[in-house]
Amino acid sequence: MKGTPEILVYGYGNPGRQDDALGVLLAESIEPWARENQLHHIHTECNYQLNIEDAHKISFFDIVIFADASKENIDGYSYTVLEPSAKTDFTMHAVSPAFILSLCNQIYNKYPLAFLLHIKGFDWQFMQKMTSGATKNLNDALCFLKEILLKNNNFKVCA
Repeated sequence: MKGTPEILVYGYGNPGRQDDALGVLLAESIEPWARENQLHHIHTECNYQLNIEDAHKISFFDIVIFADASKENIDGYSYTVLEPSAKTDFTMHAVSPAFILSLCNQIYNKYPLAFLLHIKGFDWQFMQKMTSGATKNLNDALCFLKEILLKNNNFKVCA
């Protein structure tokens, strides 16, 4: 990567299902912060779910950070390097970020450095109010991600 990498923060989830909104809210919070700090190389995208068309979208970026709510047993949030996977856990409703990354590589011969930011959620009822625990985890994940985004050298991964 030469120069300043183009970064996409892609938050996905359903804002109408309580804590499932975590990924979307994270991306929506990063957008004005990046603009206020004149970080024009940081872009955001939000959607209810990932789609195979997102392989095209991510092909324009050097780094992609997928953000999503998690039911996993994690402390607050987890941030991991994402590897492409052609495993097709594809349904009519969603595809995985690893599959999107694999498609990007297969179709566009491009492999952006990718990360998965999972934020711990607790309830998934049909309402827009998040739980207090999820709100705390979102704030912690936002602080973490802002620090990472300000230090581009944290993206260098040894092959």
